[in-house]
Amino acid sequence: MTPAMAPPFSKGPSLVCPFEDVPRMLGANQLDIISMAETTMRPEEIELEMAKIQRLREVLVRRESELRFMMDDIQLCNDIMDLKQELQNLVAIPEKEKTKLQKQREDELIQKIHKLVQKRDFLVDDAEVERLREQEEDKEMADFLRIKLKPLDKVTKSSASSRAEKKADPPPSKPTVAKTGLALIKDCCGAAQCSIM
Repeated sequence: MTPAMAPPFSKGPSLVCPFEDVPRMLGANQLDIISMAETTMRPEEIELEMAKIQRLREVLVRRESELRFMMDDIQLCNDIMDLKQELQNLVAIPEKEKTKLQKQREDELIQKIHKLVQKRDFLVDDAEVERLREQEEDKEMADFLRIKLKPLDKVTKSSASSRAEKKADPPPSKPTVAKTGLALIKDCCGAAQCSIM
């Protein structure tokens, strides 16, 4: 080996410097750049902001789930209506004129429609269970935020006088979903008045 090409794991000057050497290497003026956190935010405020972001994420995931329920329900309704139309065409044929193949197809259609209606019922039940679970999560999150906000209110009241000149931001609005998944599914085809049922 030539002296110019040292093996990668040879003993020599290290490229990785310990964190303690950073102030000496950068100087005091450049240390401010290293911190990404705002100095005006307390750890409690950061934690509260993270909880709000987590809550927003949960709301978006719920909305995505509701939209998936709706898409599945619409697809099931369309499939059922197509099969029902085909069945009506077969039923319109007088019984004496039906071939054996047409009678078999009629039975198959009835079975398929029955299975799809059951699948749709399970979908609606699943949406209701999901809605109840979400209500429980909402209650737990509200309790968590209430507990977290109490100590933060004391901290912010004491520091409010020092921040009087700072412009106040509007309070973040809680994102809401206007309808639950079950209500959205029922709106699709009227559930009780559904022509499929």
